[in-house]
Amino acid sequence: MAGKVKWVTDIEKSVLINNFEKRGWVQVTDSEDWNFYWMSVQTIRNVFSVEAGYRLSDDQIVNHFPNHYELTRKDLMVKNIKRYRKELEKEGSPLAEKDENGKYLYLDFVPVTYMLPADYNLFVEEFRKSPSSTWIMKPCGKAQGKGIFLINKLSQIKKWSRDSKTSSFVSQSTKEAYVISLYINNPLLIGGRKFDLRLYVLVSTYRPLRCYMYKLGFCRFCTVKYTPSTSELDNMFVHLTNVAIQKHGEDYNHIHGGKWTVNNLRLYLESTRGKEVTGKLFDEIHWIIVQSLKAVAPVMNNDKHCFECYGYDIIIDDKLKPWLIEVNASPSLTSSTANDRILKYNLINDTLNIAVPNGEIPDCKWNKSPPKEVLGNYEILYDEELAQGDGADRELRSRPGQSLGPKGGRSRDSGRTVLTTWK
Repeated sequence: MAGKVKWVTDIEKSVLINNFEKRGWVQVTDSEDWNFYWMSVQTIRNVFSVEAGYRLSDDQIVNHFPNHYELTRKDLMVKNIKRYRKELEKEGSPLAEKDENGKYLYLDFVPVTYMLPADYNLFVEEFRKSPSSTWIMKPCGKAQGKGIFLINKLSQIKKWSRDSKTSSFVSQSTKEAYVISLYINNPLLIGGRKFDLRLYVLVSTYRPLRCYMYKLGFCRFCTVKYTPSTSELDNMFVHLTNVAIQKHGEDYNHIHGGKWTVNNLRLYLESTRGKEVTGKLFDEIHWIIVQSLKAVAPVMNNDKHCFECYGYDIIIDDKLKPWLIEVNASPSLTSSTANDRILKYNLINDTLNIAVPNGEIPDCKWNKSPPKEVLGNYEILYDEELAQGDGADRELRSRPGQSLGPKGGRSRDSGRTVLTTWK
């Protein structure tokens, strides 16, 4: 009988601890020998820092990649996606095809974004092209809606610059770095309210890329009906879906927590918009998740001791186009409702079944490709080895200019077609 897995966590959440205890794993402290450490992003920084000089052994695994921030910091995610597009363009890839206005046909899935203070002049140039548009400012390194505000005048940026700790745009301090993105002011509304999608994606390895989509994602609704009116730009109950903000609203419902399952959304859209366009929307969502991971794969430190479960935030506009808003390295494990607790307990259970096969002491020399029957509510989203094996990627590159539909064949749809390589 093999020894029991020794676990540590610095995140005291019952959905984690109950899963470890259910497996009969043994709790130890981080100063003892451990096999599995579910840690915060602050701790992972210390584990892999040059000063710490930490060397993980083959029987130890952790729940973050060392430089996950290449995907999960708002500014770096956008930078990596922009670089990825340019590289595909240089290669002459059909994925980087553009329309007559110079917009990417398949890779236009993040709102126009600039870094502040670095891109201030570029932003001003873009702002002046459409002065009636609304923009959203977000601090690069914060979560849960902290520090976010909307603007529709350049004077508001200047005021922010004066009010923030830096007296001018000279400082390049990362602590003060913000991103400013074009606000999606035509979101798809249900019951008059704005919502976003929280989807869970597990990456077991970046090179080759292997990722899984959790089927039980959910929508997070605002408590106040949406209006694009400029008089409501300061009302975060209208604009931000974060539960950390919405739970303070007087209309917040503590039973359902303002949440809907992705399956409910799908049924709703199939009945109101039709099956075909709904299927196309979900194919596009899967497509942009895979492309965002491919964009960061070359720069990610693909440490064999690591896996990561990301919280993807997607907004759908009223034309049923999905937009990638951001990716979270530590999606909340706090339960706001009974259903939430069950979902997150099962999410951790299924994640552990893939990351720690059979609940046995990990062996990092093992090829992280578990059999289908242990996936639970995960489904394989993309497996680079399989894709290259069946020639899906090569087929894409060998057909320049030809649009492929959501299932990889020619699309009869007159709308935007999607290239997919994961099916």
